[in-house]
Amino acid sequence: HMQFDRMIGKTRVLNAGSVGMPFGESDAHWLLLGPDVQLRHTPYDLAKAAERIRATSYPQAQDFAAHNVLQSPSVKEMLEAFSKAELK
Repeated sequence: HMQFDRMIGKTRVLNAGSVGMPFGESDAHWLLLGPDVQLRHTPYDLAKAAERIRATSYPQAQDFAAHNVLQSPSVKEMLEAFSKAELK
């Protein structure tokens, strides 16, 4: 989930980003909508979030916490993955 504010032709497209699976930064990404759009992010305790996920009954909790919370792919890694997928 990559946060962005783009124009596609005459259409404005917004993506708030992600609280749990952002690219590049581990903060919770979100939008503040008002007279204008503000792309925001808020730091949170990744270790505590991973601990709470592991304590659930979700079958892939350990893997999710390890690979999606405690470490997230960089923007560069994700753009490379998107480019490869686009070429197929």
